[in-house]
Amino acid sequence: MQTLLFILEILLLIGASAVCSGLNIAFMSLDVQDLRRQAKLGNKQAKRVLPLRRRTYLVLAAILLTNVGAVSATSLVMERKFIGLIAGILSTLLVVVFGEILPQAFFTRNSLAFCARLAPLLRVMVFLTYPVSKPLSLMLDKLFGAEKRRLESRHELGVMISEHLNPKAQSELDEDEVEIIRGALQLSEKRVRDIMTPIELAYWLTPETIINDDIIEELKSNGYSRVPIFNAQKSECYGILLVKELLDIDFDEHDYHVRELTLHKAHLVGSMTALDTMFRKFIAAHSHLMPVEANDTIVGIVTIEDLIEEIIGHEIEDETDHHA
Repeated sequence: MQTLLFILEILLLIGASAVCSGLNIAFMSLDVQDLRRQAKLGNKQAKRVLPLRRRTYLVLAAILLTNVGAVSATSLVMERKFIGLIAGILSTLLVVVFGEILPQAFFTRNSLAFCARLAPLLRVMVFLTYPVSKPLSLMLDKLFGAEKRRLESRHELGVMISEHLNPKAQSELDEDEVEIIRGALQLSEKRVRDIMTPIELAYWLTPETIINDDIIEELKSNGYSRVPIFNAQKSECYGILLVKELLDIDFDEHDYHVRELTLHKAHLVGSMTALDTMFRKFIAAHSHLMPVEANDTIVGIVTIEDLIEEIIGHEIEDETDHHA
């Protein structure tokens, strides 16, 4: 009977030590910001654990005090059955293997789930050890302060998003969504000059250009919807000509100079402008095309289509694009 009672005591104490050890590693591995995000998304486990994780030092002190109490009691129970050295060796082996290594390896496999299931037990530990754990938590708050909130860098976010492409990840994101997110994250690192159409390849007219059948045919065959109007020196932009507004003009009876037609205000942008800034510029300007300047000279044009293509990583082709 005494032997059975001894075994039950050891199992109970080692089990308590194992739970405390597993909870310690699982609890501290949870990130407060991650828990807050999951709680906002309706994760019940995160909602259960978040209040405890916010009181990090208090819960940590309660877990460790309970763990130390269980380990110390194990040694005392062992000494009743064995001599000092053997009791010490046995209690150490049992605590290290079954009270530390195995539970920690087991609990880290699903930290949030274990902490959520054992949240009532954590509250009991806090209640029982409160006279000691509370002063300890206040001291730790004074010494180390609250946990600092850390946001991932752009490169870290890119790596995290790329991990969703791993077939083993079983991600909710498909390949196209991952590419779009990665493209958006890289916008601030790229400049307008990287995506613009150089002025040598761009279609533009001067105010003195006469709009006749040949010009109209050029516009139709190339599918242009907007045409920038520059001076011959490409040092000034007079505006943007909308091709759709030419539909109501009868060019059979009269030829018009570009300067006689309605031109819409153009907003020039520097060639070193970051692409994320370009989104705001396009929205503010209510324009789909902007001339690009460098050193007081127009060096190209950039469209909102160019920006979208950079994000999605693919060229957008319409009905007028020619295939080789």
